Amino acid sequence: MTTLSEAIRTTTPAKPTKPARATKPAQAADPAQTADPATSRLRRHADGMAVASFILGLLGTLVLNLLLGPCALVLGTLALTRGTTRRGRALLGLTLGATDLLILALLVTTDGTVSWHIGG
Repeated sequence: MTTLSEAIRTTTPAKPTKPARATKPAQAADPAQTADPATSRLRRHADGMAVASFILGLLGTLVLNLLLGPCALVLGTLALTRGTTRRGRALLGLTLGATDLLILALLVTTDGTVSWHIGG
């Protein structure tokens, strides 16, 4: 005498197994890892320049815009020409560096000074 579970097991067809597919070798997620070490090192330096450009441009809007604005412009331009992966930060650094110089020109023309001052 067979039980119900044995009857179901014997009457249902077995699922066909799929043949094993050949898998592709794992590809690196970052193309910089597959390049030679010199290229990835230069790209890391360019990423650092992009971040430095952003920080200097941001600081330049508050203090030392005569010095930090041009530095942000130069570093942002170098980062973009060297192919940074942080393109947005480099562009923000360029924008903030130009803004620093515009603020400097505005301060010189209105107050005759090259620095911020609060109050009268």
